[in-house]
Formats: sequence, structure tokens, C-alpha cells
Amino acid sequence: MENYHHALIVAKKALEVAEQNAGPDHPDVATSLNSLALLYYTQGQYAKAEPLYKRSLAIKEKTLGPDHPKVATSLNNLAVLYKTQGQYAKAEPLYKRSLAIGENALGPDHPDVARDLNNIAGLYYSQGQYAKAEPLYKRSLAIVEKALGPDHPSVATSLNNLAGLYDIQYQYVKAEPLYKRSLAIRENALSPDHPDVATSLNNLAELYKTQGQYPQAEQLYKRSLAILEKALGPDHPNVAASIENMADLYRKTGRKKEAEVIEKRAATIRAIKR
Repeated sequence: MENYHHALIVAKKALEVAEQNAGPDHPDVATSLNSLALLYYTQGQYAKAEPLYKRSLAIKEKTLGPDHPKVATSLNNLAVLYKTQGQYAKAEPLYKRSLAIGENALGPDHPDVARDLNNIAGLYYSQGQYAKAEPLYKRSLAIVEKALGPDHPSVATSLNNLAGLYDIQYQYVKAEPLYKRSLAIRENALSPDHPDVATSLNNLAELYKTQGQYPQAEQLYKRSLAILEKALGPDHPNVAASIENMADLYRKTGRKKEAEVIEKRAATIRAIKR
């Protein structure tokens, strides 16, 4: 929390300096507004972030033109804010406008277009509109594979998203190879001890647990937990979440006492004030 307050002071000062030196409508002001808004967003202070994102967007539209790729970035930021709050009707047109800008300015096979397709797909996914999400996730995946290569970490993210779509629809045969390929890419591109590797391990473990393949799931959960403890520290909230997943597995396999022990550790982590 202390780091957040320091960052907030710095961001506010940067905005003040930019406004004084460049004027209220300069692109540098838009950048500073975005940085300050992001800080508020990460702390869940959405009401403070929204007007800053909007002002940043307005400055970019005025100085760069309404169809500039940097305008698309601001549209995305504002859309993410709305999506996080479940305001899907506000988020969707912003995502779609961002997509149109990217396709026209950068071409249909640009990674930014893949980003926008993924965001729109995620919006549909959040609303249970899986049939609308699937072709967008697939197109996003095809773009990043072509633009960045089949072993890029962005490909792993796209694979993971598509696998999650199949997973939630109980299409485990389709989901498993995508999760595995995502894991392999992350292990090779990022290192075996990267938090994203832990995410892939956890996703695959959840898939196995759902299907009753408990020994396979437990092995992956333990490896995921070890990575998170090493990378983030033993008292990080993500560590608590990983422990809770494992505790659920223990309960499903009748290991109540083991579950209770690690649940106490997770609760202790959750109780730590940050």
C-alpha cells in the first residue's frame, strides 16, 4: 500500500508538470492521465479512473484524430474499466470501435487486431455467449501465430483463452491439448518458474480435477504452488488461491485433515493486511 501511495504522488505530479509545460490538451497530458487512471483502476477506484480515461481519450481524439491507433488503446482502457464492473453494454461499442480502427490503420493481421478480437471474445465469454466468442478467439489465435510465430508467449495466452472456452462447455478433449501447448510455450519462452507457467499448470490441474483424474491434478497443483511461492513470496494472495485449489482436491479425495491444515494457511495469508 505504501508503494501505491508513493506511485500516486508521482503520477499526480507528472500530470501537473505535463499540464503546466505542454498545455491541457497535449499528448503528454493524455499519457499522464492514463498512468494515473491505471493506478486508480488497479486499486478498484473505478469512479476516479473513469473521468481520467475519458479525458485521455478525448485529448488523443483531438490531437491525433479519431482513427489513430493510439485512440484505439484509450478505447480499450476505458472498455476494460467497464467490463470489470460488468457494464458490458458500455464496453462492447468501445472494443468494436477499437477493432475497426486497428483493422483500417494497421491491417487485419496486426497483433493489435488480435488483442481487440480477444477482448470482444472475452466480453461474450463473460456473458455466456460462447458461440459468439469462439470464432473471435480462433481468429485472434491465427493472427498472433502468423505475426509473432507459433512459440510466442502471446500465442500461449490465446491458446489458454480458447481452451478455457472449451473447458467451461465441458469439451475437455478440445481443451486439454490447448492447455498443454500453452504450458509448453510458456515453459520454453518464459522459464519454468514464471508465474504464467503456474497459471497454465493450475488450468490443466483444474481440468483433470473436474474429470476425476486426481493424481495428475495433484502433481500439477503442487508444482504450480511451488512456482508461485518462489516467484511471488509465501504470503501472496495468489499463493492462497493455489492452496485453496489443492484443499478442494483433498476434500474431493476424502483427505479432510490435510485440507483443513492447508486451508488454515490460506486463511492466514488472506488475513494479512497489505
